[in-house]
Amino acid sequence: MGKISISRLLTRAEEQFSLGEYNSAMTTYGLLLKENPTDIDAKIGAFLCDIGIENGEEAQALYDYYQIIKSEQDNASETMINLISTLDSTKDQIAQLLSPMLEEKIDYQDGISYRDFLQFVDDRGDFSKAFEDVMFSTRVILKGKEEYIDFISQLIDKGQDKLAEEFLDSMSSSFGQSQDIYELYYKLNKEH
Repeated sequence: MGKISISRLLTRAEEQFSLGEYNSAMTTYGLLLKENPTDIDAKIGAFLCDIGIENGEEAQALYDYYQIIKSEQDNASETMINLISTLDSTKDQIAQLLSPMLEEKIDYQDGISYRDFLQFVDDRGDFSKAFEDVMFSTRVILKGKEEYIDFISQLIDKGQDKLAEEFLDSMSSSFGQSQDIYELYYKLNKEH
């Protein structure tokens, strides 16, 4: 690819980026990097596109900042890469800190966890009564295949066959052709 083509591609990528077409710009920057892996403007552009896919305003502000410091500093690209990597690692750290807290808050604000439900069953001493109490006042949040399987198994054991069948039917498409699902259907049919 000639020098003119690289220049043209860079111009196109920058135009796409300026229009907020981050996926298209990412593709164009990718073509540039394939031909010239050391092109610093293409690397920074690709990083900014990645940011732009999540937050366009932030990416545009960073791009504008880069254009300003390019004319003022000799090491503008180094400054920009350090800034982007710092932002990226800070976002990862914040996401790691907030993730468990937000997940718990979001997931359980409208119900109780399966673990809490099992504790309630133990406290009540009667699965059927505990189940009725919980189902009329809130909902049980089941996370993951294991909790679904255990819950449905408990429903079958406690004679809640119709409800167990409804849960099985609703989750069988989510878990595909799992042997555990087939075993629950077998257990349910055997109990009838």
